[in-house]
Amino acid sequence: MSGFEELLASALDGDRRALAKLLTIVERGGEESRRLLATVYPRAGTAHVVGVTGPPGAGKSTLVNQLIGQVRAGDDEVAALLVDPSSPFSGGAILGDRIRMQDRVSDPGVYARSMASRGQLGGVSDAAPKAVVVLDAVGFPYIVLETVGVGQAEVDIVESAHTTLVVLNPGWGDSIQAAKAGLLEIGDVFVVNKADRPGVESTVADLNHMLHDGPERAWTPPVLTTVAQTGEGADALWDAVRDHQQYLTGEAGEAVARRQAEREVRLAMHELLVQRAEQVVDQAAFEASIAEVIARRLDPWTAAAELLRS
Repeated sequence: MSGFEELLASALDGDRRALAKLLTIVERGGEESRRLLATVYPRAGTAHVVGVTGPPGAGKSTLVNQLIGQVRAGDDEVAALLVDPSSPFSGGAILGDRIRMQDRVSDPGVYARSMASRGQLGGVSDAAPKAVVVLDAVGFPYIVLETVGVGQAEVDIVESAHTTLVVLNPGWGDSIQAAKAGLLEIGDVFVVNKADRPGVESTVADLNHMLHDGPERAWTPPVLTTVAQTGEGADALWDAVRDHQQYLTGEAGEAVARRQAEREVRLAMHELLVQRAEQVVDQAAFEASIAEVIARRLDPWTAAAELLRS
């Protein structure tokens, strides 16, 4: 064996350094990444992926830490993917898993990895869903995927997770802003964190009101309160996640699987088409088109169409 095959064999035996190298291959992309994913994909499909999203400052990271504790209390292993803002200089994640999970990194049943968003809208990076496949394939029964703080319509996490937690704070916006945010439509469980602050009761009431006034759902998202700093409410939150996991054992789970498969195939096609376009477009013609666009004699859309036709 050579290359990723040797790393994969070691990762399947529990070697965390080998796993880290596999995830680096996934983040790097390219042909080796595709071969790795094709190899591990048949092994995946058993992990439950919990997405954690919400506005910046809601306390998502602290809550993820509490969720990890809940998983470990049940003696299950857990992996955490923490999507961070990208450094404008290196392109890498600004925050690191060792900073954010200091009290977890020594636990052999926990694996935490920071991934740079690289400017990707939607709160998750392009590589994150692929990393989930690898973590699933090496045997983690639970994977927690935390997004960059999201705002209006950056809600791609729903396509990557089985259970999506939307984390908010007391006094979060007004009902108009809440409806615009798109978060109400993707949440399977809503969490009002920092519930020791004033305004928690009205926020919970507003959320329940908006959820019940919205489209009818087969699953009614619960609205829970937590104080992530102290762990208050973390056990009830984990119970809600497990309830939703049980709910997905029926037809609802099949619908989620289909939606995620469609997204994965579409993203893979998009990635391959971009790579092929870059390979076939003549570099001199590309540079000439750029000059024409800068001079405003040509628009970017016509330039792209002409380059692809040529």
